[in-house]
Amino acid sequence: MKLTSYIGKDGRESVGIVTGTIDAPEGIIDLGSRYSSLRDLLADKDGLAYARSCLGNPPATNFVEASLLPVVPKPDKIFCVGVNFASHVKETGREVPTKPMIFLRFADSQVGANQDMLCPKVSDQFDYEGELAVIIGKRGRYVPVENALDYVAGYSCYNDGSVRDWQRHSQQFSPGKNFPRTGAFGPWMVTTDEIPNVGALSLKTRLNGQEVQTATLDDLIFDVPALIAYCSSFITLEPGDVIICGTTGGVGAFHQPPLWMKEGDTVEIEISGIGVLRNGIAKEAADFAIG
Repeated sequence: MKLTSYIGKDGRESVGIVTGTIDAPEGIIDLGSRYSSLRDLLADKDGLAYARSCLGNPPATNFVEASLLPVVPKPDKIFCVGVNFASHVKETGREVPTKPMIFLRFADSQVGANQDMLCPKVSDQFDYEGELAVIIGKRGRYVPVENALDYVAGYSCYNDGSVRDWQRHSQQFSPGKNFPRTGAFGPWMVTTDEIPNVGALSLKTRLNGQEVQTATLDDLIFDVPALIAYCSSFITLEPGDVIICGTTGGVGAFHQPPLWMKEGDTVEIEISGIGVLRNGIAKEAADFAIG
């Protein structure tokens, strides 16, 4: 089952089931009469079961006409994991980490599928990072590794766009990871029953049709259960929380010359069994200011 957040014909934010296949989505069955958001649906212990009971309903919206939002528009927490693919560790020249490198992204830095990501006016070093997003389905603290997948509602694609010069201002990554509209999340969440072995999935990133990243998810240093166990040790995980698992080798910063995303580009993150997250790239206006 594929669930997405979107803006309906009446202009309100809603949640629904995407019909059709991941390669040819057709419509959206609206669940907005019962749930205001995917986070709201996941917080209800019967939410996914209710959604499955609606699978035969007629779509309320043609998929291509829908305005998609980030899969979870306002998660309570977004955990990002740095240098978590062996291939990325190698290209950075870092030592293999012994503990996950965790930093946070804010919800208002995200866009949905088919929306433009935004290169800020203060930088031209806007980099792509194709990643797997894990959406938490139930509350948990001190989750054992062996039970961790029971806490997952589903998976999605994520582009953890990075403003590299701002990321490198200090040892703290947050400034370079939280400019508005620099993280893309979508196009939908695929529930775990359709993905029995997440480690077998392949991830690809394409910039203007050129493949720039490719890996299988068994190259993760800390896999999904390990990340859930670790994060739930220092904070309580809530339904709708998101863990972004890290990117593979091939990021633009390590190309020669560097390969930055720029205005007019199109970037795609594809994960087998999940789908394709596609976004254009725009440039923030030079005179943009608030206040």
